[in-house]
Amino acid sequence: MNIISSWHITGWEFAALAFAALLVGFSKTAVSGANTVSLAIFAAVLPARASTGVLLPVLIAGDVLAVLTYRRHAHWPTLWRLFPAVAAGVVVGTLFLVWADDAVVRTSIGAILLLMAGVTVWRRRTAEWTDDPDAVVTRAGRVKARSYGVLGGFTTMVANAGGPVMSLYLLSAGFRKLGFLGTSAFFFLIVNVSKVPFSAGLGLIDGRSLLLDAALVLFVVPGALLGKWAVHRIDQRLFEQLVIAATVVGGLQLLLR
Repeated sequence: MNIISSWHITGWEFAALAFAALLVGFSKTAVSGANTVSLAIFAAVLPARASTGVLLPVLIAGDVLAVLTYRRHAHWPTLWRLFPAVAAGVVVGTLFLVWADDAVVRTSIGAILLLMAGVTVWRRRTAEWTDDPDAVVTRAGRVKARSYGVLGGFTTMVANAGGPVMSLYLLSAGFRKLGFLGTSAFFFLIVNVSKVPFSAGLGLIDGRSLLLDAALVLFVVPGALLGKWAVHRIDQRLFEQLVIAATVVGGLQLLLR
């Protein structure tokens, strides 16, 4: 296969990338945050720098499918309050990358994810359920949105790891499954598309990477369909536990890599 030979990967390594692409689709329509495992697989099979450019279009394909599936459940007041903070986080992440090496970046983000997972578990055990994400308009809600937004922008800029941060924010804000998935779908589609010009300008996205993407996107679709089928069979408590578990796995993977 020309794609395999051009990237100097084996058939088994391509199969691992295909599985990671399927997992991207599943995570976008069922358990957001699970694609941290996909990030690890891509970085293990491909050169670390190149892997981010290959993964981005795969993520966007998953985002499009998630938007088509859950577009009616998005909570736009939350999105509008998040985007300015995310932009600030991207700037902070850019400045951080000026002096931080890979080891510092991975350790910092891994520690942040584990800390936030712990805080989220604590909050879910001590706070009452809320079905009203409009709480974001309160002063405390605005502070929370800005804090998580900055962290989300920071982590997505330095390591494509913004998913777990925003997943924890939406859980802590009291979003139920469909509202969670609809809001995160639009959020990540907009953020990931905005990153394309930068990745292309850095040479991370080119004809060779897009050729590999064209093959991998085929596996995103069945993953998304599987997620759509599974999400209605997962109760709210299990859904939360899976999201938090995926976040912890992602944090540990960054710390131990």
